[in-house]
Amino acid sequence: MLGLRPMIRLAKVRKRYRTARPDELALRDVDLEIATGELAAIVGTSGSGKTTLLNLIGGLDRNYEGRVEVDGRDLGGMSDRDLARFRNLHIGFVFQQFGLLEHLSAVENVMLPSHFVRGDSPVSDARARAVEALTALGLGHKVDEKPRNLSGGQKQRVAIARALFFKPKLLLCDEPTGSLDSTTGRQIIETFQALNAEGYTVVIITHEQRVSDAARRVIHIEDGRIVDPGRTN
Repeated sequence: MLGLRPMIRLAKVRKRYRTARPDELALRDVDLEIATGELAAIVGTSGSGKTTLLNLIGGLDRNYEGRVEVDGRDLGGMSDRDLARFRNLHIGFVFQQFGLLEHLSAVENVMLPSHFVRGDSPVSDARARAVEALTALGLGHKVDEKPRNLSGGQKQRVAIARALFFKPKLLLCDEPTGSLDSTTGRQIIETFQALNAEGYTVVIITHEQRVSDAARRVIHIEDGRIVDPGRTN
């Protein structure tokens, strides 16, 4: 899939701190392209701007200057409603703390994206889709378990299954192994590698060497600037 149009393109992107002086920027004139089909890690110290960058790419923050495109769509040119729909259908998110609802079963957590398809018909096969996603990640026997009965690695795989519910083109992951032990973390990394091999574009924010070592491209950010855009291995 490499060689197609970029999945992500940022041009002269600036992001100001909400309470900062005009010259204090969280992101400084960021130019970046990530190709369709890449497995890229964005690394930097705490406060370097990596999570801010991920939030802009994911359409979670609209307060910026410049242009952010995902799959050829200008996120800044969308209405709030259109952006929310695009984000739900085309971008999957995986976070360090899993983000599961404790009162819901694994399959119900995976089905959550189906409840946010505004203006469309309900997803009639939502449970079947969720079971399929869980089964593909080795959790077919845990579909009705609540998060409290799952290990950390199992919780993260439930979160990944939820991110895959609509089979999005892009997965954005913020420190997805940060709460896991080394063995479980390695398994999650291998899961992302397998998904990338299936054609998903995967971008991982991380400070862990084990994650960046597994990526096909490592992008370095410091003080809101891309200091090394990396190259695809």
